[in-house]
Amino acid sequence: MKMTQPLVAAFVLSASLVAAQTPAEVPLWPSGAPGSEGKTAKEAVATSASGELSVSSIHNPSITPYLPPKGKGNGTAILVIPGGGHRMLAITHEGYNVAEWLRDHGIAAFVLKHRLAREAESTYKIDVESFADTQRAIRLIRSRAKEWNIDAGRVGALGFSAGGELVSLSATRFDNGNASAADSIDKEPSRPDFQALIYPGRSGDIQPTKESPPAFLAASYTDRQDISEGLAEAYLRFKRAGVPAELHIYSTGGHGFGLRASNRRPVGNWIVRFEEWLKDSGFVK
Repeated sequence: MKMTQPLVAAFVLSASLVAAQTPAEVPLWPSGAPGSEGKTAKEAVATSASGELSVSSIHNPSITPYLPPKGKGNGTAILVIPGGGHRMLAITHEGYNVAEWLRDHGIAAFVLKHRLAREAESTYKIDVESFADTQRAIRLIRSRAKEWNIDAGRVGALGFSAGGELVSLSATRFDNGNASAADSIDKEPSRPDFQALIYPGRSGDIQPTKESPPAFLAASYTDRQDISEGLAEAYLRFKRAGVPAELHIYSTGGHGFGLRASNRRPVGNWIVRFEEWLKDSGFVK
């Protein structure tokens, strides 16, 4: 059944009210993340006038699991990566709201807090620590598939803006895991089974190969030219590479629409189209 705009709005309002009751985080590296040795600064959380949260100063990357109730899950799992220009994470409307919606539709969702390469005085790099956090999160989800009642062969990644950039990296630079690794998590494959790029950063750099996972793409006509036109051009590259892809360019919405009550139709229903695509593609059964 399709989710109507009033129902989407009602859900987002509810999600905002329970932001303080988010599930417990699971650290990606319980003994500390490689490359963050000696960094003890506390995580910083800011609240906007509308009540949305943003997070920065992340040195102990983690995922927050949103698991469907027992017997309600369909086995699909999605890593959700908020955007924020690699300076912070817009974790409410591009993280928690999205994860709650997915969970309530039977999909296990995991919100990633990764290290940020562009905040003031950061020593991290996008294609080193931020990318390592993304790969580690995918491996961690697969390593606990039985515990979390998910299918290790249906683990995807969804990213917004800068988060979309990390999803795209994970979908092109992956491996099958290290069978001889001492850490059992590192034995798991890092390739997402599908990818969703929502107004992704550096759209012009998306270069799929025939091994890339299927893609759901969405942006707004009123976004920056490099993103709206860049994503349309990326779609053509997916097609030429023989990778199944679906593209939605909405007439309004600008950049950063995410999932919130103030979104207007049809851009506010992008997540409904995404669920339909998951079902049509066989990732939700």
